[in-house]
Amino acid sequence: MQTTVEDIKQQYSMHDILDRYGLQPNREGFISCPFHKEKTASCKIYKNSWYCFGCGEGGDIFDFVEKYEGIGFKDAFKALGGDYSGKVSRRVLVMRRKHRIEQEKRAKAISEAEYRFDHAMQMLSACEEYIRQQEPFSDDWCVAQNYWPELDAEADAALENLLAVRRRE
Repeated sequence: MQTTVEDIKQQYSMHDILDRYGLQPNREGFISCPFHKEKTASCKIYKNSWYCFGCGEGGDIFDFVEKYEGIGFKDAFKALGGDYSGKVSRRVLVMRRKHRIEQEKRAKAISEAEYRFDHAMQMLSACEEYIRQQEPFSDDWCVAQNYWPELDAEADAALENLLAVRRRE
């Protein structure tokens, strides 16, 4: 399996690339542009890109490596772990495995949250049906009525949990 540009972009952020060259952005996310002389930092660093307001240069991680090292895209791709031979670097394999494990964890958390919500709703529905079948104000009817708020609270909590898990996606 060949390493793709997207694999590498998922593996490295602009901050990883800057660390590689010993460059550190200031609090506002700017560095002194390494591509022209300047007195103040005018090169803005974003999560996956950069732009210099002084010289107008900008781009993604590949553009930065190309320009910084004075090389072409193919060499920048190789410098960041890309391989045209069809083999995948160990680092990329590790990153893919971590990504797959995280996706599996998220899927499991969603599945568990959905199960808890479905179970809570089934219990609430069963209690409601049981109440309908009982003689109003009988002992069984009163017990079920008293149990209802607890089941309702469990269903609300299960729904909140499910929504929270889905928001994290």
